[in-house]
Amino acid sequence: MSNDIDLQIGDRVRIERESRGWSLTDLAAKAGVSRAMIYKVERGESSPTANLLGKLSGAFGLSMSTLMARAELRQGRLLRAADQPLWIDPDTGYERRHVSPRSEMPLDLVQVKLPAGKQVPMPASAYAFSRQLIWVIKGELVFTEGTVQHRMSEGDCLELGPPTDCTFFNDSGELCVYAVVVLKAA
Repeated sequence: MSNDIDLQIGDRVRIERESRGWSLTDLAAKAGVSRAMIYKVERGESSPTANLLGKLSGAFGLSMSTLMARAELRQGRLLRAADQPLWIDPDTGYERRHVSPRSEMPLDLVQVKLPAGKQVPMPASAYAFSRQLIWVIKGELVFTEGTVQHRMSEGDCLELGPPTDCTFFNDSGELCVYAVVVLKAA
């Protein structure tokens, strides 16, 4: 059973694909995922994982944050908490809340809640078109960029390096809450 956000994401993926003149097969090849999975996502029949969204956004030359904002947000300077789009990864329970309004500002602000003991891998393609900061608000986060591991605690802030495969991992017994600031590509 699909929900509104799955339908919005699916519509946006289809719009991005079609606007480039790509077939399902073209997108599958560029993203390194199956054609069948993309078909299910576009129809809202499958809730995509964070990893899958990272691969799709990278194939489009967008950050995951930009792809999600295009799917979720309406224009306006004020985005009330009750209207902030919330998406939950069906595999891990990772909660992604888009906090910043859709605007011409060159950044997006996202709040993430990563449950205890969970990890979310992201492909390098998800970071290829933006610069990002991670700020730990609560708990602990182990962030791995390629072969470099960063153990982060409450209040720590990290600027991501050059695009590489990454993993967000909460190896603690408590919820980790962090913010991601995405500087949009010009």
